[in-house]
Amino acid sequence: MQLWVGLGNPGPTYAMHRHNIGFMAIDALAEIHDLPLPAKKFQGWVQELRLGSEKIILLKPATFMNESGRSIRAAMDFYKLEPKDVTVFYDELDLAPFKVKVKTGGGAAGHNGIRSTIDHIGAEFRRVRLGIGHPGHKDRVTGYVLGNFHKSEIDDLADLLGALSAEADWLAKGDDVRFMNDVALRLQD
Repeated sequence: MQLWVGLGNPGPTYAMHRHNIGFMAIDALAEIHDLPLPAKKFQGWVQELRLGSEKIILLKPATFMNESGRSIRAAMDFYKLEPKDVTVFYDELDLAPFKVKVKTGGGAAGHNGIRSTIDHIGAEFRRVRLGIGHPGHKDRVTGYVLGNFHKSEIDDLADLLGALSAEADWLAKGDDVRFMNDVALRLQD
């Protein structure tokens, strides 16, 4: 069993914020696999997904970004999971828009949702870093990540979310390199 977590902030005000791309990834997976509406559990919203032989719990913490780790820890404790069983999808300023990188471990790099997750479960979980680009100056970061995707970015965002969902089987199987390569190939078209 795996726990896949999308980081974001709850509520319609935040729905299209760059900071909510993790929520968007979980929603895209649920939609493409025609999952029923999520249940309220673990201070968040939960759905169950089967990819091949893998059972995957999808979680969107409702704790707001800065407290995401509480929700993740609650789900891990319930399902008796280890950090190695957890994959977190989140926005990454240091990646070009709509690029995807997967890694395990590391620091928070200033991301409060990742910091909270590390505080509650340790650093050795898998991260799916979804590029949102950088606004150019650190003084503009907060407004940028808490701003909506621009209309001109919506098609690229939809393509990214579709590619993530289509190639999720590789992620479920633990083939991170194949996942990244196949997502990148889909986005080249």
